[in-house]
Amino acid sequence: MESRRVGPVVVGVDGSGGSLTALDWAVDEAVRHGWALRIVHASLWERYEGVVPASSTDRPSGQVLAENIVGTAAERARRRAPALPLTADVLAEDASGALLREGQEAALLVVGSRGRGELADLLLGSVGLVVAARAHGPVVVVRGDTYALEARHQRILLGIGDHDVDAAAVRFAFREAAARGAELDVVRTWRRPVHEPARHPLLTGEPASAMEHRASELLDKALEPMADEYPRVRLRRSTVEGPAHRVLTERSAAADLLVVGARRRDGLVGLELGRVAHRALHHASCPVAVVPERRPAPSEGDQS
Repeated sequence: MESRRVGPVVVGVDGSGGSLTALDWAVDEAVRHGWALRIVHASLWERYEGVVPASSTDRPSGQVLAENIVGTAAERARRRAPALPLTADVLAEDASGALLREGQEAALLVVGSRGRGELADLLLGSVGLVVAARAHGPVVVVRGDTYALEARHQRILLGIGDHDVDAAAVRFAFREAAARGAELDVVRTWRRPVHEPARHPLLTGEPASAMEHRASELLDKALEPMADEYPRVRLRRSTVEGPAHRVLTERSAAADLLVVGARRRDGLVGLELGRVAHRALHHASCPVAVVPERRPAPSEGDQS
């Protein structure tokens, strides 16, 4: 049995349309799992405007804006789910740092795909990218069309990577499918060996068949433990030839949530996102959950 995270769903808001969409998604997710909701807005207004003396009756514009953003978000959440326990705060930090710190004790960290002030041609805001790449626990970047945001597909899409046997991403996907009563669409891609010639009636195709067979074996091995724990989850298993980043992005058009793993190495600093997660965050047609899997930092001389 997996260890459950009992913290709240933490969602970052900045008053933008994208953050309000993320807020609505986070409210629904908290209700779905019976978790509390925590709304945070990061603002450094004091750094730029200074602290106003207690005797002054004028409130700095930055403070007013920050409090209005949080107050409006909390009111919106209460209208959507009146019985949902929630807290809302303005944090005197930069957005990425505040969300990463809050996410350490969260069941789930939720951000919008773009925030206030992001350039219109950016597919994913810088805050969302940093948080997804560095967070200690699962992060959902909320994006996609109304059909996906309202969970009307009734399908969770999970990509199985080379190291996803008994992985956190697999456990996360099963939990989501069970909570939603949704089908779990699990995909393992495989690639034809580069030395194998194109198909021809006289060729047996054995190298490709072996690659597909290995993909199927890995898929079964990754799913077996959680399938036993969640016997009511409807599974759809697929082995598909092609690059994982392209296959999953295309299939996300029929999913409510795409779940991908991200391998983290303790002690390393920097953005840790693989090609699959990076492309999904920029191009998926539905919300994307990035679920980190911790592993020890390499020892000296380890080139893996």
